[in-house]
Amino acid sequence: MRFMKQSNLFHELLKSNTLASSRFLGLDVGDKYVGLAVSDTTNKVASPLAVLLRKRTNIDLMAKDLQSLVSELSLGGFVFGYPFDRQKPSRNALQIKVFIDDLCKTGELKGVNYTLMGEGFTSKNVESFLQDLKFHPTQSKTLLDKFAAVGILQLYLDYVNRKQAKKALISLVPNTNLQLI
Repeated sequence: MRFMKQSNLFHELLKSNTLASSRFLGLDVGDKYVGLAVSDTTNKVASPLAVLLRKRTNIDLMAKDLQSLVSELSLGGFVFGYPFDRQKPSRNALQIKVFIDDLCKTGELKGVNYTLMGEGFTSKNVESFLQDLKFHPTQSKTLLDKFAAVGILQLYLDYVNRKQAKKALISLVPNTNLQLI
């Protein structure tokens, strides 16, 4: 697996003309579970996909499952939720880096590009929404992980699509002082 900046992951697919046939996988990595979400074929909308059980002993199996999804869903890259906190390093950030390193060491995901997306309060937002729905705790946890992954991936899709729209607008109106933000 190879890390790429957020915009570069998207632009790499644009340059290779595979964006139309590629989708993204959002991953919310937790202590026990990894929530998965997948983009639609237009890379505009994220949807929940699954939850994988996370153990140190099953990293090879997880890597094989993810490689199967790459083929099955024509995935062009992974978007990992990452807690960006400039004040202090967090335990969750370290946990995600270790998980990514462990996936890389399996060798199963060669050629797969990934990026990190600030996850903000995705889990907290989903948690507050699910509280009122009174699900069984196990069902609530799997829904939480899936929809946190949806939130992470949707943030990424909105970000890259907004940048693309601005670039298209600027190219239509040459010689202006518009700048990309």
